[in-house]
Amino acid sequence: MTTRTEERPPPGGPSGGPPGGPPDGPSAGGAADGASVPRRLYTDPGLPDRVFRTVARGGGAAVFAVMLLVGGFLLYRAWQALERAGWSFLTTEAWEPDAGRFGIAAVLTGTVLIAVTAIVIAVPLAVGSALYISEYAPPGLRRTLVSVVDLMAAVPSVVYGLWGLFFFEGAVLPTARWIATYLGWIPVFAVDGADPSDPLAPETVYTSSTLIAGIVVALMVAPIICSVMREVFSQAPAGEREGAYALGATRWGMIRSVVLPFGKGGMIGGTMLGLGRALGETIAVYLIISPVFEIQWHVLQNGTSSVAALIALRYGEASPFGMSALMAAGLALFLMTLVVNFAASSIVARSRSGASSDA
Repeated sequence: MTTRTEERPPPGGPSGGPPGGPPDGPSAGGAADGASVPRRLYTDPGLPDRVFRTVARGGGAAVFAVMLLVGGFLLYRAWQALERAGWSFLTTEAWEPDAGRFGIAAVLTGTVLIAVTAIVIAVPLAVGSALYISEYAPPGLRRTLVSVVDLMAAVPSVVYGLWGLFFFEGAVLPTARWIATYLGWIPVFAVDGADPSDPLAPETVYTSSTLIAGIVVALMVAPIICSVMREVFSQAPAGEREGAYALGATRWGMIRSVVLPFGKGGMIGGTMLGLGRALGETIAVYLIISPVFEIQWHVLQNGTSSVAALIALRYGEASPFGMSALMAAGLALFLMTLVVNFAASSIVARSRSGASSDA
């Protein structure tokens, strides 16, 4: 990009005074004012810059158009079900489209509970991993850990689902039982039908629960959150780091006073990005949960549901009207995920780390 300058001649002649008048006399007051006019700067972008700008704008417009097309397609296919159900679609727990009784109150609640459980577990794990990789790990180990985290993010969700179904579920049941025994007085940890005083009571009441699905989803979204936070932490200004050390701060003190405040927006944005990923998880949740179409607040108890798992479960056997109802559920999930991602983008853009990366 070439920057050109254009010098504007002072009014009234070469010396700034009136034509024919003395250049430096008392009447040259206007000359001083004219000579102080700043030069006008303008840019002349070359062909490569113009091509890049056009391609970038076209890519952004294409992404926006695809998003509108997806939303329009879902709305078009869901309109029949939404027109019949009305506002009861948001409050009905049952899912019987052919009988005229269907809604997303239960599946939406289950989706949110699984996602919140996953985020509560994944965020501390991701923050600790990101801080260790960016601030404490030796260079050789750091490269290995970065590769491992990226590899975990690339593992297919069906692998996590099979692992959770055949291995993790049996391993976590004693922990779930212990939580229900000693923390069951908290409503969210209560389990209906469980007898903590009976050591021989079956543990089937703890299987296929929100907790198990949430832990599996947490292991899926933690690498994504960790990657975002690691990049943000590594961009903390070196001058501020050195200044904190010069004032006598320890490494942890420097992290608390420099790295974490600088990366706060990125931490929130990464968490929201992981939340959006957790809300839409399908196969892993589908393999683990036991679907129930009632609002289930107890995270340790057998039975839960999610919008994505509902679509995967009922897609093959749905009637034309049932397919419209599934599209309506998908539209609700699409809008909720869109809101979460837009909120994450807004938070990151307003943060200090986001502003520096944009610059």
